[in-house]
Amino acid sequence: MKIGMIGQKGIPSRAGGVEIHVEEIASRLVDSGNDVTVYCRKSYCDEIKDKHKGIKLKYIPSLNTKHLDAITYTFLASIDAVFQDYDVVHYHALGPSLLSFIPRMFGKKVICTVHGLDWKREKWGKMGKLALKLGEFATAKFPHKTISVSESLNRYYNETYNNETSYIPNGVDDKKVVEAKEIKEKYFLEKDNYILFLARLVPEKGAHYLIEAYNQLDTDKKLVIAGGSSHTDDYVKKLKLMTKDNPNIIMTGFVSGRILDELFSNAYLYVLPSEIEGLPISLLEAMSYGQCCLVSNIEENTDVIKEYGYSFITEDVCSLKKELEYLIDRPDKVEDIRKVVKDYVQREFDWDVVSNKTEEAYKMMVS
Repeated sequence: MKIGMIGQKGIPSRAGGVEIHVEEIASRLVDSGNDVTVYCRKSYCDEIKDKHKGIKLKYIPSLNTKHLDAITYTFLASIDAVFQDYDVVHYHALGPSLLSFIPRMFGKKVICTVHGLDWKREKWGKMGKLALKLGEFATAKFPHKTISVSESLNRYYNETYNNETSYIPNGVDDKKVVEAKEIKEKYFLEKDNYILFLARLVPEKGAHYLIEAYNQLDTDKKLVIAGGSSHTDDYVKKLKLMTKDNPNIIMTGFVSGRILDELFSNAYLYVLPSEIEGLPISLLEAMSYGQCCLVSNIEENTDVIKEYGYSFITEDVCSLKKELEYLIDRPDKVEDIRKVVKDYVQREFDWDVVSNKTEEAYKMMVS
């Protein structure tokens, strides 16, 4: 089967969860005998090459601004897809899916994966939110099939559009715990002596709530804020101002490779105080490293952790502070979660299963 994927920034990349999702399923689809092309934007890719893990990479130009980057890339990729002999054109995320009607008009089979309700994100102005809201409508009406990555998104589409979407979650690999070496040399971090936030530095991920709560704690554990900007430089400046008077808060910027593995492996606690999610891959990764996680109590987070973690009231700094104090004072509770969480997340969120279910959706649509 020949498949074209549109919407991701590109691969290989950890620019966001969509990029990780696409790389993981596309590589497995190739391994099972499919011909997969991923449309990319050069500025987001870690390397520029013709193939990656057997996946064909096609680079598409775009107007690299906050509002025009995705839509210009998607338009040109969609036009290109019309002239290819793809059996399936697979769109990822709301914004790109707005143009999913183009290949369908020319007889292509089209599928869309919803990774989150992006119009809720603070970084978008009125026009951006409107375009993304239209993209949501498009994912429900334009494709032959719609996939949602979380149970809460599935419920939302069924209730809002009476649309029978398929729930196929994100996945995670079996992560190997590694010793603190580079983070010890670079940031003076030791096993269990820091609390970790690792995600894109965008307002809806809620790092500001965590910094505010941490600044009120009496603890010798450090706080690590790991992640980079995503057209959110003003927000990153705000975070740096919030941390400048506390030497125990470390902002690492974007991390990958060995340092990312070490940060996940050696944290005392992983915290995700997000306001909006689809199904957060960073949370799945933290759990796969055997970490106890504390998350905001939005459905997208609690659907994942179930009884295998802790939660606090979203956007409530007092609630977050209270839970942090409890878990810092009760290492036995943290250890109880660590003993069971790895087996749980590997059982429920497996990339091989995700890829197989996606391929089954393609086959049903084509047949």
